[in-house]
Amino acid sequence: MSDAFTVLWTHDTCRALRREGRVGQRPPVAFSGVHTSLPAWSGATAGDDVYALHVNRRVVYVVSRMRVLDRQRRSCCGAEPATWQDPAHPGHHEWAMLGAEGCGADAVHVDGTAVRFDLPIPGELLERLTWRNRRGHTRVLKYVEDGLLERSISLQGFYRLTEESADELAALVRANV
Repeated sequence: MSDAFTVLWTHDTCRALRREGRVGQRPPVAFSGVHTSLPAWSGATAGDDVYALHVNRRVVYVVSRMRVLDRQRRSCCGAEPATWQDPAHPGHHEWAMLGAEGCGADAVHVDGTAVRFDLPIPGELLERLTWRNRRGHTRVLKYVEDGLLERSISLQGFYRLTEESADELAALVRANV
C-alpha cells in the first residue's frame, strides 16, 4: 500500500515557479536533502503521493500532487558535479527552484500534476487533516481558526498523512484537475 505525504513550498519557491513560467507545467523532479535547507523526503518510496502545499494569506493551497517514480540519479539529471562549484543536477535546471542546489540535494523523480496556485484546501477539510508518524501517533494542524491557518509552523517539513486524509486530498485534486 502506498503512502501520502505533504511538503510545504515556501514563498520563495512559489515566486520562482511563477517567475520561471512553470505554472501549468508538470514537475518531473523535486529534491530531497539531509540538510534543513531542503525537506528530507524520508520514507517516500516509488508509488507514494506527495502534496506540495503553499500558504498565502492564511489559505492553504495544493500546488501539485507528485507521485514518486524513483529516488535514483538518472541520466536526465546530467553529469555529477566534479567540483563544489558545478551545478548538482544540470539536467534539471528548469526545475532548480525546487531545491536542486540545496545542500546535499538528491533528485526525486515524480509524475506531478500541473503547478497551480488556485486550488485552496477548504477550511472544513483543513481542520480535520491528520498526519501520522512511524509509531502510529496522529496529529492535526495547529493554529487553524475558522478554516484559516494562522501559523504555518506545523506544516513545515515532510509529513505522512493518515489514509483518510490522503483520500480526501486525492479527491480534492481529482475533482479539480
